[in-house]
Parts: sequence; structure tokens; C-alpha cells
Amino acid sequence: MKILHVVRRYGPMGGMERYVWEVTRALQQLGHQVEVVCERCHAGKPEGITVHELGEIAPRPRWLSLLRFGARVMDWLQAHPHPGWLIHSHERLGAHHVTTFHVPPFATVFEKPWWRLLSLRVWMQLYLERRELSASTAIVPNSVTIRRQLAHYYPAQSVKLTQPIVPGVTATTPRAWREVAPEGGVIGFVGKEWQRKGLPLAAEIAAQLRRTRPNLELWVVGPEPEQVRHLFAGWQGGYRLLGWSDKSHFADFDVLLHPAKVEPYGMVISEAMAAQVPVLVSDVCGAAAQVTAAAGAVLPLSAAAASWAAAVEAQLRRPSAPPPFARSWREVAQEYETIYQQCLNGEME
Repeated sequence: MKILHVVRRYGPMGGMERYVWEVTRALQQLGHQVEVVCERCHAGKPEGITVHELGEIAPRPRWLSLLRFGARVMDWLQAHPHPGWLIHSHERLGAHHVTTFHVPPFATVFEKPWWRLLSLRVWMQLYLERRELSASTAIVPNSVTIRRQLAHYYPAQSVKLTQPIVPGVTATTPRAWREVAPEGGVIGFVGKEWQRKGLPLAAEIAAQLRRTRPNLELWVVGPEPEQVRHLFAGWQGGYRLLGWSDKSHFADFDVLLHPAKVEPYGMVISEAMAAQVPVLVSDVCGAAAQVTAAAGAVLPLSAAAASWAAAVEAQLRRPSAPPPFARSWREVAQEYETIYQQCLNGEME
């Protein structure tokens, strides 16, 4: 097959970008002809994949940036026709066969106060989202949560929805199992968008546990230390603010805590499970569907901090390592092969 992927930033950087990076490489390794259209490639161009860079666009306002990128892609396609190619978009385009939704639909704005709708930004985002869905032959959500939301807000497009194709996990060195000292332990929190991912609640949970585990530490990876230091006012040690790093800290964690308020998927969760780190996550995380009882636990976001603390305590006391989570990017690419073939055969019409 000949597949043209469209993404603004191409490279292993954010969650969506890594998804596209890994899927395109896996498709090429499966023998398909793959090209990528992007604003800019942020890594060395993969061998065997042709990358077309259209130039970066001012990122704000976001709706205008998306609109301009879509227009630039349309102009490029007209100047460089690709007959027989299947176009797979990860952006708000209006000319594609397959689109992957990596985030909740913008239409969730209708659940917010009515005055939020009094904005050109909101109506342009809704226009771009509707155009993207209408143009698609197949709509691929990357989690059960996103699939449910799309079906709710766009029932007329639900026939195009496929089963979710969740991210793969790059093979990683498993964390060496160790029993956690009854007075200590290391809770890991990972995420640049610390408010959305629940760092204030994580700090509250850790503070409660430190009453009975005085040597417990909370390690925070992602946000700049000065952004979040105020959350630990009054603490006498017991935390580390590590900022962002490409280095994995899973070997140091005794449990990954991810009480996110909004999380379309949460690749750090599956990565932690692949490293055999126990996880405790909120039920709004897309990756919660992959968290088994053996891997950790899922709690309602509405649960009290005391319930979260008890659940973390249970993971710190566990007698053995969780089983490794495995899902290769080759598997992800093979699931896309099925969807591509259905589109080419007219089965998704």
C-alpha cells in the first residue's frame, strides 16, 4: 500500500507525535510505501520514508494555525498529486481518508457554561473538527474514552468509527523488583501539563502517606521546578522536582501515580507497566482500559484523597512485581493495515 501521513510536527516528541513517528516507521518496515507531510521534521528523517516539510506556521491563535496548515497541505496536494495513495491525517484537515483522534473532541465545550460559546475561537475549532470528521472515510480513536465521546457528540459520524487503536510501547528494561521499606518508598509523577495530570492531588496523597511513611518521597518529572514548588510549601524534604528529561526514572519508582483530570490516553502509564512499575491512575485516563488488577489499580477521579492514599499504600505493600505490559508498534501498524484495506475495498463507505 501507499500511505501519506499528515502531521504538523514529525518526530518522537509529544504523545501524538511519537504515535505518528512509530506507526509510520512500523508501516515502512512492513513493506508499505510511506511518505509524511509536515511543517517540520524534528528528528533525523527515518530511512525509507520520504518527508515533505512545508515550513513552520505561527502556533497562535491555534485555530488559525490549523486552518493555515490545512490550506497549505491542500495546495501541496494539488501541486503534488498522489493518485492511488491513501491519506492518513492526524490534524484538522478537510481532504483525507483516515483520521486518528488523539485528543477528546472539542465539542465537549458544549458541557461548559454557555458563555464559553461566545468566541470566534470556539466556533472555528468546532468548524475544523466537523470538517475533519465529515471528510473521513474512517475515524480512528486512540482510546475507548475518545470513541465514546465522538459517538456521543457526532452520532451522524458514528458509522465511520473504528475500534480504538491504542499506542504501542517501545521495549524497555524492566525495573528490578524490590520490597519497599515500611517507612519509605518512591512515588513517581510524570507530566509537563501538571495541573491536568493531577499533581496537586498527587502531592496531597503523598503528604497523607508521609504521616505513616516518614521517608516516603514524591518524584516529579516534567514541569519546571519553579512552576510547582508552591505545592510543597511546608514540606520538610520528601520530594524531588526533576524537571523534564529524556531519561527514564522508572527504575527509581516504586509506583507511578497518575490521577489525571483529563487524559486522552496517557502513554506514560503503558510505559510504566512495560517497565513493571505498579500504576495507580484515574478512571478518566484512556490507558485505564489496559490497567489490570495485576498491574495496579484504577480509581474514580471523584475518590477522596484518603482512598487514593490507601490504594497507593496497597501498591507499596505488594509482594511481587506486576507482569510486563507488551504491545509493539508493529501490532499497531498491522491494525491500521486492516483499516486501510477496508477503505481501499470500499468497506468503510
